[in-house]
Amino acid sequence: MRIRDHRSDDEPEINLIPLIDVILVLIIFFVITTTFETRSVLRLQLPQATGEPVPSEARMLNLLVNAEGRYFVGDREALRTDVDSLKRTIVDVTGNDRERPVLLRADARTPHQAVVTAYDALGQLGFKQIMIATAPEPKR
Repeated sequence: MRIRDHRSDDEPEINLIPLIDVILVLIIFFVITTTFETRSVLRLQLPQATGEPVPSEARMLNLLVNAEGRYFVGDREALRTDVDSLKRTIVDVTGNDRERPVLLRADARTPHQAVVTAYDALGQLGFKQIMIATAPEPKR
């Protein structure tokens, strides 16, 4: 009597269902964690003051604080609104150059604490030339 081995009839196959699941999860992960360019939608209403405009320098560091109190250093956004996160972002952008002049651009509707936090972070890092941007008063 001959016993037949059924294992040899099975054809090997690659199951694609788990691979598709993993790729879908990776796509969702990358879509959620990607930061989108939102600088073009930031609209600042600068506080008004009288005075002469300062000539701009190419190596000036721009620190922007929007109306919600979020920080943008150069072309990078600070992840959180605390002093340590802001300091890390500033160091990432400037490196060890503490002689750079800083232009602080804060929205007129920005909470005062956000501006104080920006000054605190800049002072702790050793920046000495800090200017604040204002808009000219309207002509009457």
